[in-house]
Amino acid sequence: MLLTLIVLDSVGVGELPDAAAFGDAGAHTLNHTLTAAPIPLPNLARLGLSRIPTVQTSPETVPAGEVTGAFGRMREVSPGKDTSTGHWEFMGVQLEHAFQVFPDGFPPAVMDRFDAATGRGHLCNRPYSGTDVIRDYGQEHLRTGFPIVYTSADSVFQIAAHEDVVPLETLYRWCEAAREILQGEYAVARVIARPFRGEYPFERANEHRKDYSLVPPRTVLDALKDAGLDVVGIGKIPDIYAHQGFTEEIHTDNNADGLQKTLARMRQGGQGLIFTNLVDFDAKFGHRRDPAGYSAALAEFDAALPELLAAVPEGGALILVSDHGNDPTWPGTDHTREHGLLLGWHPGLTGAVDLGERATFADVGATVSEALEADWKGPGESFWTRLKG
Repeated sequence: MLLTLIVLDSVGVGELPDAAAFGDAGAHTLNHTLTAAPIPLPNLARLGLSRIPTVQTSPETVPAGEVTGAFGRMREVSPGKDTSTGHWEFMGVQLEHAFQVFPDGFPPAVMDRFDAATGRGHLCNRPYSGTDVIRDYGQEHLRTGFPIVYTSADSVFQIAAHEDVVPLETLYRWCEAAREILQGEYAVARVIARPFRGEYPFERANEHRKDYSLVPPRTVLDALKDAGLDVVGIGKIPDIYAHQGFTEEIHTDNNADGLQKTLARMRQGGQGLIFTNLVDFDAKFGHRRDPAGYSAALAEFDAALPELLAAVPEGGALILVSDHGNDPTWPGTDHTREHGLLLGWHPGLTGAVDLGERATFADVGATVSEALEADWKGPGESFWTRLKG
């Protein structure tokens, strides 16, 4: 059996009950995007998007009898709204405490060691938008060669450097040094290489981005690998899990590239899991507060959906989820605390299947492990039987 799990990064479907504690009461990535930039999503609607509670897919409406798919939404129980928190919970790791954040920048105990590792000084060292930070510090970086260090509301240590000033290999080496430093009391979920290029105004080289994650506890991915199954990570998925539990890793440059490589791998066949992250919704449009771009990216995925469905093998399934929200109409540039999207389909499905409101993102991992008969006894309740009907 071959399962394909695709994360539509940041496509949240409405505030979680505790959203107010995160400053996100009223956030709704999908609804607010489609209100600001209306566009029909007929294929997602027919899969069940139109039946998820609170979701409004206008102007596209689909009669109940025309929905063929499984649909629901998921609560995140881990205290956070970032990539690592959501993805780790998908695969059975529920955090008791949020990853550490540094709203005032990183302390001298971190930065002195980082400067010693690079042999240079640094710029910024405070929360910043990724596009704004290279606008405001890029010229000084060109003059000094000092890396631009910044963070956000997420647990991240980000290093921006111009590709003509700092070769990629050097930038990656600096990130590895930072990952060694940022442990224990200073641990962050991810260290991220953020290269940029060109002349002012600079352009981010997103295809050369690289994430260095904390190593997670044992996940469903490890259980699948131990069972001798294929575990294929596409896009930034392997980075998020510190490359633990995979038998194959496939780099992608953007959503379109991710979709094509996912399709190619599905057609190749095998036994196990294909696990893809489509990051453009989040990185290019959510953080940049661009609802028109976000809406266009949703339409691009919707147009690709029939080809994805056609590639699902007999006995297999396609599951679509989201890891958090990033409402492009919301103040600021950070993620939003929202329910996760949940859609599913398999060959032979003839009607609508309501998967309800799942109590945890870990239901995804429990479902994957049951479907692939892996030995996993972690949290989560499988919806495999309901999906298969």
